[in-house]
Amino acid sequence: MANQENNQDLDLGEEKSGKKKLIIIIALVVLLFIGGGVAAFFLMSGDTESETGAADGGSEESEQTEATVEKGPAQYYDMAPVFVVNMPGKPSLLQVGVNLRITSEQMVEFLKHNDPMLRHHLLNLLQSKKAKDLLERPAKEALQTEMLDEINRIVKELSGPGEVDALYFTSFVMQ
Repeated sequence: MANQENNQDLDLGEEKSGKKKLIIIIALVVLLFIGGGVAAFFLMSGDTESETGAADGGSEESEQTEATVEKGPAQYYDMAPVFVVNMPGKPSLLQVGVNLRITSEQMVEFLKHNDPMLRHHLLNLLQSKKAKDLLERPAKEALQTEMLDEINRIVKELSGPGEVDALYFTSFVMQ
């Protein structure tokens, strides 16, 4: 009888330690999954505001812009059709094709939506120039800068989702 009681005690002890090991293993696996999920969340979300703030020297405006606008690869927006204006003097006709470089899909939609107003302001700017002044390369580059500044002024005025990075002439014909 004593042997039977000892065997029963031993069997109970072995079952309890097996269950404890199983519970500990399950708890460790659950903790690993939770830790992995938390780590993945932090790695995927990233902290873009603090990184851009450190890179830009802590500029508040750039932090706000980049927090709301997701930048991607450079895209080009064609302001078709070309701009055609009459100018005083000879040559009297100017035809300019313009492409804009932007880095967000939101900006493409903004430009499409506001295209008539942007074209109006750019046409007024082009008509204010004298044809003989645009014969030299420095004058064309100055016009390019003026047009880019005008577009970015309008985008900022309308609280647009970013800015235009560059403006390129794809054609420039004077007759």
